[in-house]
This record gives sequence, C-alpha cells and structure tokens, in this order.
Amino acid sequence: MSKRDYYDVLGVAKGASADEIKKGYRKKAKEYHPDRNADKPEAEGKFKEANEAYEVLKDADKKAAYDRYGHAAFEGGMGGGGGGRPGGGFGGGQGDFSSAFSDVFDDLFGDFMGGRGQQGGGGRRAARGSDLRFNLRVSLEDAFSGLQKSINVPTSVGCDSCKGTGAEGGAEPTTCPTCSGMGKVRAQQGFFTVERTCPTCNGLGQIIKNPCKVCHGAGRVEKDRSLSVNIPAGVETGTRIRLAGEGEAGMRGGPSGDLYIFIEVEEHELFERDGPNLFCRVPVTMSNAALGGSIEVPTIDGGRGRVQVPAGSQSGRQMRLRGKGMPHLRGGATGDMIIELAVETPVNLTARQKEILREFDELSEENNPESSSFFSSVKSFWESMKG
Repeated sequence: MSKRDYYDVLGVAKGASADEIKKGYRKKAKEYHPDRNADKPEAEGKFKEANEAYEVLKDADKKAAYDRYGHAAFEGGMGGGGGGRPGGGFGGGQGDFSSAFSDVFDDLFGDFMGGRGQQGGGGRRAARGSDLRFNLRVSLEDAFSGLQKSINVPTSVGCDSCKGTGAEGGAEPTTCPTCSGMGKVRAQQGFFTVERTCPTCNGLGQIIKNPCKVCHGAGRVEKDRSLSVNIPAGVETGTRIRLAGEGEAGMRGGPSGDLYIFIEVEEHELFERDGPNLFCRVPVTMSNAALGGSIEVPTIDGGRGRVQVPAGSQSGRQMRLRGKGMPHLRGGATGDMIIELAVETPVNLTARQKEILREFDELSEENNPESSSFFSSVKSFWESMKG
C-alpha cells in the first residue's frame, strides 16, 4: 500500500512553517497515542505514521528533499548528501522515533508527568511558594468608607538561619549527580522515551549535603505574619485583593507566592445592598401615609436625609435619594439610596380610637379606590360563576 502524503498525515498544508508542522504533530500524537487509545488497535499505526512524517518534515534538508522528490527521496539512490544511513538519502522512512517524540514530549505530557521545572537546563530549580487565601469580613460602613486593616496570616517565610538556601550556614546547594542539575531523568522503554522527576533531588536539580538544623533543608519555616491591608471604598462580597509576593515563601530561596484576600461584607440591620444602591425600608404611620408629610431617614455615612411622603402613599412606594448609596470600587458616580415605605397598621387601640376609626370608615367609602376596584371585580367574578 502506498504511503500517505506526510503533510496530509500531520493535517497541515504544503509549505507549512516549522511551527505549524510541530503543532500538527503534537495534535496527532495526542490524538493517536496508544496509552490513550487502548481500545483502538489502529491508533498505534497512525501514531507511528505521524512520527515518521514529523521526523522528515521537522528537518529542513529532509523536508526540501521530500518537497522535491516525495517518498522516493528516502527509498535509496535519490538526493545524496544527507543522512549517514546505508543506501543514501536522508535516513529512511521510519526515522528516529525517540528523537521526534521527545521534541514534543513536554508539550504533550509535561503536566501529567509532574510539570516542567521552574527554570531551564541545569539552573537552580528553586520552587515557587504557594498562593494563599485569606477571608476577611468587613462591615457595610467600612465597605462604604474603606479602611486600613491589620491581619495575621499563618504562612511560610524564608529561614533566617540559612538565608533561605536550606543549607547549614547559608552554603550553596550542589548540583544533583543523578540528573546533572536537570531535575528530570529519562528512561528508554521500547520506542518510548519516558521522562520523570529526579528521585534524588525531587526535581530541584540540586541537593543539600548539610541541611539547616532550623528548617531541615526546606529554606523556610512556619510563622504568623502581620500585614497591613488597604481595603478600598466600594468593595463588596466576592471582591478579591491580590498582594503580590505576600504568600508562602518558596523552597530554598524560590520566589514567594501571592496572597489573595477575599472580602465578605456583613449584613446590615438598616440597609440592604444591591450593587452600588442601598435599600432602606421605612415604616410610616397610617395617618402620615394618608395625609403626607416629611420623614427623616438615616444614611450610610452616619448622616440624616429628609424625604417627602406624598399624601395617599401605599406600602411599597419607593423614593430615591440621589448619591446616598455606595461608591463604585473603580471610581465614578456613587449609587443611590432607595426608600421603601411600609404603612403600619396601628395596634392596641383604645376604645376612643376604635370609635374614631369606625366613624372614619363610614365616611371613607370613596377614599379607597383600590379596595373598590378589587371588590367590584370580585362581584363580577361571582356573578359570572353563577351564570
């Protein structure tokens, strides 16, 4: 059976760049990797086919020969000067599987095998510290005005005794003899090259012969830290504040992680928040609602506001105080405060009050349009049911 075009095998166009070819191979290798296709016997063949195509197209000389002569360039006699294998040409169709696969090994399986090191070849592989989370509850008043607050964060800090190196007296670690400072070791398993974290140095690339007695070689110790945090005005529940470098110290002098402060705003007894707006439910007497007048209401800044209640107001009626809500976190106009009226029915009436209300009720037949409309609809409903 004739071989498929190498460009078709990798799913790229002829004339594709080296980057596009590598991406195409990465995609096919991931799709047809035998470990991911145990139930598909044909996957291994396609995996090898993709490797063969990539082994040719990744090399500029082999690619040029293939573009000119096709598969014949590697079947003996065509185009000298290349590969150093018997029969001339550029090395035959099978290629060096481990070479091609190792080119994209980190891209395909780096996370699965434990991820890449913090630094490249042979350099110090000090691990970055973890990010930390701190939950902070603040009052609505503090969220309105903002504040500077001190917090205590349990975390890991650099060891003063060894200056974060992990070695006694601050001595520098030595290069790991097992992985030569790479932090990874490779082993050949059939036609696979398997890369694993070095068991001697745990991927750090360095070892400590004489560990620090205080931190036991970690380069950091557990300690509570006191930090001053600026809480800006306008924060709300869910707001996240990032303090770069204030997280857990890195291993053996590695960079510190970040501290993330998550804000939770406590509920208020008078105000209910909805974004930048505040809602305040204000009870008014039945007579005030009927006759109208002004009422005094509290504001979140500790002041007072005056609201005019229109005559004949009903429960649920809302009025707005402009600019008396919460500030926006990123600046801009301040929200409003919404006053919602709750008309209160009097309780514990005296005999005289009851007498006045009965007299008033007899005289107010035309003063309750909503009641009149409702009971008129009820009467029509009952009559229609009788019909």
